Amino acid sequence: VMPSIVSITNMSVQEVQNYFGGTSKQESESAGTGIIISQNDSELLVVTNNHVVAGSDTLTVTFADGNSVEANIKGTDSEYDVAVVAVPLDSISEDTKKAISVATLGDSTELKVGEPAIAIGNALGYGQSVTVGYISAKDREVEVGDENGSGSNKMVLLQTDAAINPGNSGGALLDVNGNVIGINSVKYADTKVEGIGYAIPMSDAIPIINELMKRQVLSDSEKGYLGITGKTISDSVSEAYGIPVGVYVSEVSDSGAAKAAGIKKGDVITKINDAKVSTIEQVQNKVNNTKAGTEITVTISRSQDGEYKEQNLKVTLKGSETLNELDNGSQDSG
Repeated sequence: VMPSIVSITNMSVQEVQNYFGGTSKQESESAGTGIIISQNDSELLVVTNNHVVAGSDTLTVTFADGNSVEANIKGTDSEYDVAVVAVPLDSISEDTKKAISVATLGDSTELKVGEPAIAIGNALGYGQSVTVGYISAKDREVEVGDENGSGSNKMVLLQTDAAINPGNSGGALLDVNGNVIGINSVKYADTKVEGIGYAIPMSDAIPIINELMKRQVLSDSEKGYLGITGKTISDSVSEAYGIPVGVYVSEVSDSGAAKAAGIKKGDVITKINDAKVSTIEQVQNKVNNTKAGTEITVTISRSQDGEYKEQNLKVTLKGSETLNELDNGSQDSG
């Protein structure tokens, strides 16, 4: 598996005000890990954590043979802490191409507590290291602080006692056959606790990764829209009112994509292209990064006789002009 693991260096530049009122530029560097997951005609694609690449001015990917090249962010999902990084194939030497490989992805839904787990990553920025442990728990709900320190997000993660240290973020959690079953993400930050590390389950991450790999740089006129106004249904609101976690559709544009596909006021959007969505920001992020005219699959829950039932609808996205009928003063339209 080692040839499919890379080190990622994030270099950022910030302006810092000095004692005399002037400013100076200050560079900061952080290290993380990535997994080679795919290759197309022009790019090598690497998955990592969003927090590994957040705020970067320059990203450098170092391969297993020690050669380094600059890379670009293809797409990110801060809610799930997943990012895809693209390395141009023409910047990779022939020798390096022979020394690297694409990882084999596994099915994390088939895991059982007690199975061996192997973590590979750029621990402490020293280079690739391997630690071994077990799957301690599945579907562990964890409150994870965002990279700005402005809030937290609940994630459902794999728990392992394989040591996961700073720099391991974005690296691979493997089964004994070398299949990637998780993306190492966070370590429980408590000096009284040892042997608790977390990874994003691969089966949850794959729909997100597939979407991020297809991301295009779109102009405002090219961006797709559902033509709805929506509100986030949080865990607490879901428990209090019996509404599924997701995005409640509070208004539908008559000329919009959602209306044409059969989405109605009162529906709750729970998935887009098999990737779970739990906030209006996630819905906006996914549809606005998809070109108008593209068909997507939207999973909704609709109340029928007091019971919410899921159904999948094919939606062909339309342009921003369909938002004109909605409340344009609202930040909840998409």
